[in-house]
Amino acid sequence: MTTPSHRIEVTLESMIESVDLAEGIVMRICEAAGFTEEDSHKIGMSVREAVINAYHYGNREDRAKKILFTVELNAEKMTVRVLDQGPGFEVEEVPDPLSEENLLRTSGRGIFLMRAFMDEFVVNNPPTGGAELVMAKRLPVGGNGNLSGGGRDKES
Repeated sequence: MTTPSHRIEVTLESMIESVDLAEGIVMRICEAAGFTEEDSHKIGMSVREAVINAYHYGNREDRAKKILFTVELNAEKMTVRVLDQGPGFEVEEVPDPLSEENLLRTSGRGIFLMRAFMDEFVVNNPPTGGAELVMAKRLPVGGNGNLSGGGRDKES
C-alpha cells in the first residue's frame, strides 16, 4: 500500500514576521515526519533563507505582493516551495560566497546554505513571473510520510 502525499499551502504576507511563521510550520512537519533534530534545523534554516530572499530580494518588501509557501510530504521526501512575485533571477548569476572577492559580501550566502543543507535545490522562473525555490530533503529511514500517524513509526 502506498502512503498518500500531504500538501500544505500558505499564502504569506510580504512581512519579516512571515519568516518565523514559515519556519514554525516546517519545523512542526519535520517533527511529525521523524526528521532528526539536526536535519530539522537544516530544513528550518533553509526555509528561513528562502522566505527572507522572497521577502527582500523578490518582493522588495512590497506589502502588496505575496509569498506562496508550499510543503509536500510523501513516503520518500519532503519538498518545500517558496514562490515570490518579483522579477525572478538566474541562480548561476548569484555570487559564490566562498570566492575570495565575495567573502565580505552578504549576497549568495542563503543560496549556498540551502544547497548545502538540502538534498535537492533548484530555482525556477515560472512564466507567471517571480522566482520559485524548490528544495527537498529525503525522509530518514523509519521516517513517516503519513502525518496522520503521529511523529514516528510505531511497532505493529
